[in-house]
Amino acid sequence: MKVYAIADLHLPLGVDKPMDIFGGWDNYVNRLHDNWQRKVRADDIVIIPGDISWALKLEDTFNDFEFIQKLNGTKIIIKGNHDLWWSTRSKVVKFWNDNGFDSLHLIQNDHFKIGSKGICGTRGWINDNSEPADAKVIAREAIRLDLSVKSAVDAGLDPVVFLHYPPVYANICNYDMLEVLHKYNVKHCFYGHLHGNTHAFAINATRDNVSYQLVSADFLQFDPMDITKIVQNDNL
Repeated sequence: MKVYAIADLHLPLGVDKPMDIFGGWDNYVNRLHDNWQRKVRADDIVIIPGDISWALKLEDTFNDFEFIQKLNGTKIIIKGNHDLWWSTRSKVVKFWNDNGFDSLHLIQNDHFKIGSKGICGTRGWINDNSEPADAKVIAREAIRLDLSVKSAVDAGLDPVVFLHYPPVYANICNYDMLEVLHKYNVKHCFYGHLHGNTHAFAINATRDNVSYQLVSADFLQFDPMDITKIVQNDNL
């Protein structure tokens, strides 16, 4: 079994909002499909930290999730800022179950076990504490991340964190999220959200004993990143 990561699929199959108009996103759905099927096998796992579908309503995600369902492997999904279709956990899970999307699993205040590792995560939020409204969202997301990581630690697992928003970006830090990472001695954090010119400011390095890696789809050229060695390494 191998483990992969790729964020920001931005699938437009249920609504008319393709990303092809942006640089580097030409023919991206087909590119994603071909790259995914070329390397991912049926017993592999792919972690998708956010921005799955452009649909605004859950019922409009059918074509997008049908596309993902037909891709190889088990898919672990975390919410992104554009996943406005995501209402409640129970509604999403029921929708998946009703439509036979049995290869999809979501993380929300919990974790997904892979060997000795616990896959944890949440959406996160922008790295700007200056606005009171944003500060409230960040605090709430930090609580959700804490619940997710704690669930893995309490189960005796080493936490590996996946966020949609980057907790560090250029010289800006989201200290609420970083506090959780350091509290539980998290060693690896993967994130998405950044596109185009913002890739230049992404942190793909180790800072304060945490390794950060951008896995947004366009950054990866729509080719899922193999993170098997990290997830299966018992010496995190």
